[in-house]
Amino acid sequence: MVYVIILLVLFIGDGIIKYLVENLIDQKERIPILGGKLYLTKYHNFGAFLNLGEKKKELVKLTAAAITLLCLLLFIMTLGRHGKRLLKWALSLLLGGAFSNMCDRLTRGYVVDYFGFQVKNKRLRNVIFNVSDFGIMIGAVLLVIAAR
Repeated sequence: MVYVIILLVLFIGDGIIKYLVENLIDQKERIPILGGKLYLTKYHNFGAFLNLGEKKKELVKLTAAAITLLCLLLFIMTLGRHGKRLLKWALSLLLGGAFSNMCDRLTRGYVVDYFGFQVKNKRLRNVIFNVSDFGIMIGAVLLVIAAR
């Protein structure tokens, strides 16, 4: 049950933040947070990670849906089994993030990204992400570790 709660907290929490960002922040506005180390902004990502595939939105949507479905099936298969806690954590984080971003793709046609790092390197400064992206990245790392 704890794994479903993790998934839901990530999905709902990120959804709330995305709703607020969409309704309260102007496009390209950068609001410093955490002592200026991060900034809050609004960016519409029509592709995948780092806007890859933005010109092939349907392919991105289909690929994301297929990967999400595979993770969901694995999650359902492992949920009732004893042990495999790291795998369950990984899939909870992956799915919470994937469901949130997939919901965006299906309802808005893009994913709402809103955090960026305030660094000197311009390329890194222009990388914008959301909480779901962190869930997906951390979940993917844990999935690799759990598979060993």
